[in-house]
Amino acid sequence: MSRFKKLSHSIYECKYHIVFCPKYRYRIFEGSVGDYASQQVYQLARQKDLVEVEELNVQADHVHAILSVPPKYAISDFMGFLKGKMALNLFHRYEKLGKQYWGRHLWSRGYCVSTVGLDEDQIRKYVRWQEKKEKVAEQVGLWDN
Repeated sequence: MSRFKKLSHSIYECKYHIVFCPKYRYRIFEGSVGDYASQQVYQLARQKDLVEVEELNVQADHVHAILSVPPKYAISDFMGFLKGKMALNLFHRYEKLGKQYWGRHLWSRGYCVSTVGLDEDQIRKYVRWQEKKEKVAEQVGLWDN
């Protein structure tokens, strides 16, 4: 299988390491709640076209995930969808969470996201190499009309 995936007008490898946690960092993801939260991440990712869960680790007080998200989705929009739907489903299934989280606000406001993929040093070298290659081509006259 190729490392890159395809859309109609692009090829991509967009993987994100995401960490998000419940308000006040309460330790709610223990036992069956944690198992259900894990299932929800996989199920909600399947609802979005081409989103894949590469890795997932649900800790008692936060969620770590590596997600492959196509460039047609803004990561902020996907996280809004994921956190919103998960909160609704968790409140529906576990009524005790509704009492713990008055106002039905389950998640902390933000999340941590970083890209995963190509090595930064390797990319910098490639960009520099491309520039050198183009300068040599100009000197040789390859780009003249």
